[in-house]
Amino acid sequence: MNWRLGLGLVLLVAAALSGWSAWKQRDVPEADAPSSERSDYLMRDFEMISLDDQGQESMTLRAPEMQRSPKDETFQITTPLFLLPDTDGNHWEMRSKTAWVSAKGDEVRLSGQVNGKSPQAAAVPTTFETERLNVFPRKNLASTDDAVTITRPGSILSGVGFETNTKTKRYTFKSQVKTRYEPKSAR
Repeated sequence: MNWRLGLGLVLLVAAALSGWSAWKQRDVPEADAPSSERSDYLMRDFEMISLDDQGQESMTLRAPEMQRSPKDETFQITTPLFLLPDTDGNHWEMRSKTAWVSAKGDEVRLSGQVNGKSPQAAAVPTTFETERLNVFPRKNLASTDDAVTITRPGSILSGVGFETNTKTKRYTFKSQVKTRYEPKSAR
């Protein structure tokens, strides 16, 4: 056998094997390929003001980090501070560990140590505590099915399930309502 023929056969087999190997690997995703779960943008240390249909402030958001999901265009926020204006232009402060905001901004879900504080100019200072709260800024509505505690000077009101209208300042507890009254003379 001629050495050239042997070399030609070896090269032919090597070419066939490398072609077969390349063809088999064409459908295997790369390990470094970007994940579809990765956010398409990230904001850090920011303040954002959302306007309603009349061009008035419906909500202001301050947070150290916000990510947007490219799949459904929703937002995940770390330790947010939401400022929700009342009819007098003063702001309720709502804080939580995390928040989720819908793509259109018409629903906000606060989770983990949710705390609300009435405007400083309020006639009766009020604080609000729960573990979860759903806020609908365009409807001026907030609600939860979790336990809620509202503290005002001289009283503590608690219950399970809660709904409030931020414009009218009216609220409703759904069940297990308890109140503790502490007049100033008793302190």
